Amino acid sequence: MTDQKIRVLIAKPGLDGHDRGAKVVARALRDAGMEVIYTGIRQTPEMIAEAALQEDVDVIGLSILSGAHMELFPRVINALKEREIGPDDVLLFAGGIIPDDDIPRLKQLGFQAVFGPGTSTEDVITFVRDWAGARAIGTA
Repeated sequence: MTDQKIRVLIAKPGLDGHDRGAKVVARALRDAGMEVIYTGIRQTPEMIAEAALQEDVDVIGLSILSGAHMELFPRVINALKEREIGPDDVLLFAGGIIPDDDIPRLKQLGFQAVFGPGTSTEDVITFVRDWAGARAIGTA
C-alpha cells in the first residue's frame, strides 16, 4: 500500500435513512487522500458485499443508527464470506448508535473498531492509516 490509495467502502445497511454521519466520514477519508465509494442508504447486506467485491476495497465501514446492527452486521459478514472476502482481506469498522454492550460481539464478528457519536474524523482517518501501514509492513 505504498503508492496505492486506500480504497474504502462506506455503506448504510438496512432501512436507516439518515446518512449525514456516513457522508461526513466518507468526505473526511476522501479529503485525507483515500479513494472512497459511498453506496448510499438502504443497502442490503448482499449489495454491500457485492460492492466490496466489485470495487476491490481495502476497508469497509458500516454506519447504522436504526438499532438493527446485531441483525444486519452478521448478514453483511456472511455475504462477504460467500464472496470469499474475510477479515484478512479487508478492514471492517462500524459507526453510529451502537450500545457498548454490543461492541464485544461485533469485534468477535471481525469489526476492528466501533466509532460512536462524536468521534473525531481524525480518529477514523488515523485508525485506517495505521491499519494500512501495518498491513504494508506485514506484506513487505
